[in-house]
Amino acid sequence: MAFLEFKDIDKSFGENHVIRKFNLEVEKGKFIVLLGPSGCGKSTLLRMIAGLEKIDEGKIFLENNLLNDLLPSKRQIAMVFQSYALYPHMNVFQNISFGLKSEKISKNEIKDKVIEAAKILKIEEFLDRKPKELSGGQRQRVAIGRAITRNPKLFLFDEPLSNLDAALRSEMRVEISKLHKKLKSNIVYVTHDQIEAMTLADKIVIMNKGKIEQFGTPDEIYDNPNNIFVAEFIGNPKMNIFKIKTKDIINKNTFKLFNKEIKFENSKFKNEFYVGIRPEHLSLENRSEISAEIKIDLIENLGSEKIIYTHVNGAEIRIKSTKNIKDKNITIYLPKNKLYLFDNNKNRLKT
Repeated sequence: MAFLEFKDIDKSFGENHVIRKFNLEVEKGKFIVLLGPSGCGKSTLLRMIAGLEKIDEGKIFLENNLLNDLLPSKRQIAMVFQSYALYPHMNVFQNISFGLKSEKISKNEIKDKVIEAAKILKIEEFLDRKPKELSGGQRQRVAIGRAITRNPKLFLFDEPLSNLDAALRSEMRVEISKLHKKLKSNIVYVTHDQIEAMTLADKIVIMNKGKIEQFGTPDEIYDNPNNIFVAEFIGNPKMNIFKIKTKDIINKNTFKLFNKEIKFENSKFKNEFYVGIRPEHLSLENRSEISAEIKIDLIENLGSEKIIYTHVNGAEIRIKSTKNIKDKNITIYLPKNKLYLFDNNKNRLKT
């Protein structure tokens, strides 16, 4: 039995169809990330789980209990917002304990819960401070602490790190991951940041235009993308994609790429299709079946690695390398076993 289940969820705002027949089953104890571009419906879906947005069609179940008509306060769900949503006139202790006061529990129990949450999040020394006296990362910990004290069945995170700088985002990713392992709770986490998704998730839901493009572990999605949308969305820099035109198809299992003949025995090439390769799989040193002479357009120096930009036959290519490059004209190598094939509809071909 699924811990969290979505059945045929539909949602529109006027003529804008945001969620389309969304179906998903989530196991107990899993960290699920909803990942996709702005406008794909991920935050709307999160708000429907929380009861902050009406469901037009379909059903959401939590531990086999229908959530659709339950008030948000009755769902045993805690939500952490992007904006922290802290009360500026209250100190940290009061902010964390605010939701507990309506649960008719003793002051001592409230105090114990707040202190326990503060210890988990390492903010015990800030309990007397007001939000304005805290850094962005500390404010986010307070918001998470308020959620922890409610002991919910399900945590919802709506882009909680987007207001933080790069260093704090990295630090908070680690803290949230540790928190999940400690609490062994279910988390549904919304982000458009693939690094957050890859580092935090047990499983990722890649969303596009209100639909699921792929659902799987980070490694499954990275290594075996269902289509070009997923292949390009996951990975930085994004996957290089080359269109193979009809004139480049030699026979049912052979085509030309960079004037080199490439053969895939189990394929049947008839129509135009696409070939993809990730920037880190292109090599400047390891010779392989396919090569191309290139002129470097630009090099981004990231310290431990370089991102090289070039063009071949009109197609932009991105190469990730650790090598120091002095020449403008170099040879790149594309190993055949690292190529991804996609059909004319941009879906993955089996090879």
